[in-house]
Amino acid sequence: MSLSEKIEIMYFTDMLCVWAYLEQVRIDELKSKYGLKINFNYHFIPVFGSVKSKISKDWNDRGGVKAYSEFVKGVADKFDHVKIHNNIWVANTPVSSTNCHLFLKALQLLEKSDELSENECIVDEGKTILETAVWHLRCAFFERLLDLSHAENLYLIAEKLNLPVGKIKHLIDSGVAHASLDDDSKLKQEYSVKGSPTLVFNEGRQIIYGNVGYRVVEANIEELLRNNNQSASWC
Repeated sequence: MSLSEKIEIMYFTDMLCVWAYLEQVRIDELKSKYGLKINFNYHFIPVFGSVKSKISKDWNDRGGVKAYSEFVKGVADKFDHVKIHNNIWVANTPVSSTNCHLFLKALQLLEKSDELSENECIVDEGKTILETAVWHLRCAFFERLLDLSHAENLYLIAEKLNLPVGKIKHLIDSGVAHASLDDDSKLKQEYSVKGSPTLVFNEGRQIIYGNVGYRVVEANIEELLRNNNQSASWC
């Protein structure tokens, strides 16, 4: 299979979404199994653009932030591959995921323009530079309560991963990262993405939203790979 035939997958998440945190193991497994046959395009959407509004709308009648904290911990207890701090959402509560998304869009732009070096940046095995940063930031929030609203906390992680802080700041301060994040919002609308996490395949013909098992995602990829090897199909 040539690179031009690889399956392109748009992946929409919010960095504060516990379901996206849990799903990372599935994404890692897909990348390990399919390698260059698939390519993930990462997009960030504001499910928690305003944490106060989100919690108020969905949880005020159910006990507020404390109830949401218990829900998140209850969800994570069903999975043994992640850790959740006992005070998640109750202590060091972030106000928004937007700053973190801007940081990651800047990093993504640098990676796409070949301005990052895997020999210089710290990269986890099997991950790209962007994927490494996403995972370390999510772990920092869910495991250690790092407030991802604050830019200084984001740059702290950047320094630990040996990322070019100056270049990241420039793309944010110049508005370039904002424009890229707005493009993600437009794609969210174009493909009617309901929330985080959402996988979009086949130019929007197949959409998988929420906590869906690995085998379901795998089946979608297998079908697309089979169709790639056919000149035509009636079904």
